[in-house]
Amino acid sequence: MGLLTGKTALVTGAARGIGKAIALKFAEEGANVAFTDLVIDENAEATESEILAKGVKCKGYASNAADFTQTEEVVNQIKADFGSIDILVNNAGITKDGLMLRMTEAQWDAVIAVNLKSAFNFIHACTPIMMRQKGGSIINMASVVGVHGNAGQCNYAASKAGMIALAKSIAQEMGPKGIRANAIAPGFIETAMTAALPDAVREEWRKKIPLRRGGTTEDVANVAAFLASDMSAYVTGQVIQIDGGMNM
Repeated sequence: MGLLTGKTALVTGAARGIGKAIALKFAEEGANVAFTDLVIDENAEATESEILAKGVKCKGYASNAADFTQTEEVVNQIKADFGSIDILVNNAGITKDGLMLRMTEAQWDAVIAVNLKSAFNFIHACTPIMMRQKGGSIINMASVVGVHGNAGQCNYAASKAGMIALAKSIAQEMGPKGIRANAIAPGFIETAMTAALPDAVREEWRKKIPLRRGGTTEDVANVAAFLASDMSAYVTGQVIQIDGGMNM
């Protein structure tokens, strides 16, 4: 029996990267997994196949997480297909970096819509289901820049700070209904995006980290599994930084 046996998890933006690692970890722990991405392409199909190979139910859904109506529709379909939604991971996110003086309104709006409004959309759609089930776990994927800020990422940092405040607010609203909400704030994680950075930049990052390495997507997925499971039954409204001690 895994930590999540018998539960259904919904992970947004899970075709690749951290979202995929979380979805796979949940499957390894026995959860059935529904995931969304903007399109169901070969990456999403490969993720679905990998999860199905774990012996659980899985299906990927094409949905624009920033669209309120599409989110309501896809959540209703997932509930019909899986019977329940016990875990929600708001992972969908993009970056459009730039200094404030050069940032366009479109860059700001796109990041806020995909990173923050999407979480509102999915929480709004999923909490009635969780309330009827008398329980659930919501996990918002934030970032250390949402805690500490970062030059050149004011849109991204603002969206991730919003994810933290959103999780804390939902924890207060939904706690009496048995629904928990927490945020994960990853630091320097080894992904395709960070792999594209120059070696000198990556090495400079590592020097700032007491554990002297970047995190892995599995490091993030392990904490997500803890927050999704009954092992964290008395944990809500918290922000867990997964950064190797970079920001203490």
